[in-house]
Amino acid sequence: MSESTHGMWSSRLMFILAVAGSAVGLGNIWRFPYVAGENGGGAFVIAYLACIFMVGVPIMIAEIALGRAGRKSPINTMQDLAAQSGAWGGWQVIGWLGAIAGFMILSFYSVIAGWSVAYLFEMASGVFVGADGDFASAQFSGFTGNVWVVVGWHSLFMLLTTFIAARGVGKGLETTVKYLMPALFVLLVLLVFWAAISSGHFVEGMSFLFAFKTDQFSGESMLIAMGQAFFTLSLGMGAIMAYGAYLPKGASIVSSAVTIAVLDTAVALLSGMVIFPIVFAHGLEPSAGPGLMFITLPLAFGQMAGGQLFGTLFFLLVSFAAITSAISMGEPAVAWLVEKVKVSRVTGAIIVGGLAWLLGLGSAFSFNIWSDVTLLPGRSFFDTMDFVSNNVILPLGGFLIGLFAGWFLDQKILAEQLEGTSEIVIKLLRVLMRIIAPVCIFVVFVMTFVG
Repeated sequence: MSESTHGMWSSRLMFILAVAGSAVGLGNIWRFPYVAGENGGGAFVIAYLACIFMVGVPIMIAEIALGRAGRKSPINTMQDLAAQSGAWGGWQVIGWLGAIAGFMILSFYSVIAGWSVAYLFEMASGVFVGADGDFASAQFSGFTGNVWVVVGWHSLFMLLTTFIAARGVGKGLETTVKYLMPALFVLLVLLVFWAAISSGHFVEGMSFLFAFKTDQFSGESMLIAMGQAFFTLSLGMGAIMAYGAYLPKGASIVSSAVTIAVLDTAVALLSGMVIFPIVFAHGLEPSAGPGLMFITLPLAFGQMAGGQLFGTLFFLLVSFAAITSAISMGEPAVAWLVEKVKVSRVTGAIIVGGLAWLLGLGSAFSFNIWSDVTLLPGRSFFDTMDFVSNNVILPLGGFLIGLFAGWFLDQKILAEQLEGTSEIVIKLLRVLMRIIAPVCIFVVFVMTFVG
């Protein structure tokens, strides 16, 4: 099949922007800079880059190659490729794992993304100008504690995501990333320059992020680097495979994957170059997660000259990153519904978006009326969705992708998809797919539970 029935990216550049949009999300902005600074700075960054190219890029290449070879939803692609390769039909589970993980992540990601959009308007309105720490904390607690407000923003974000998905590959997905991704990079560079000029603590921030602190780098740091390298590229949830199905035949998969990895890493590092000078300028503690995004940074922006404007631009950047990630998460399920159930693209998007919204209510309630409800021991509904999808399903999917592409896929199919790539690179990729990447993912998987 030369083209997907769902549509095609108009160019390799559009594919790169789409996959980079899927990969670049809240984790790049609120997690990576902090874990890098706390785990050896430059030493962690080097280890992370090594893991990206030993684990992340090979699995991404495998996902894209499988997607383009199958030209269908990940579920049907895996079914077809297993049959063509004379392999066990059960390999279709890779597609199911991806679709389920993407759906689960979309459900709770939409809740947090809704907060980001809400804070865009909060920052623009000047709420945080001159605010102190108690006010910033109370504002966040009051926001998340109001069930109607949280559900309202979750609903708005899911409506926007569903609308884009319903418009299809060309008019919906491609048009969105065509404008939002360049805008995201421009905003990020602008914010870096502003942080460098106005904070007065740019060198301190760079030292936290890039100085080689070997005494803070440990075996645990290496595991964190390996896990971050895998998760940051949106691997194992079917989105990359689905997007690969829309990639034109002549486009190089290897160079595309490397470019995407570089862009994703650049966003994470540039985010740190924005955040830490601002944080240190006000004597605040660097942290990861919601505390950084919705308490520390609004507080810092509110105390800086021009902070209202640049704080608004920062949350606009975060909202763009959230949207470009979210539209990829439901794509495997939408594509499968269109193929299997024979519904229209609009109907498929509404079904997936509606069900994800419904499941997301549990995560929205976790911060207020269900704050005492747990599913897994000690974990709220939100934390359970996050843990099961990110720590169980995604690593399992990535592990199986490496095994299938390296050992069970007809190697003629892989060679055809990597046409134009040197034989030495193909041999290296096979070793990475067959042995290195699966072993590394398995180690992270086990250590997550042991830890």
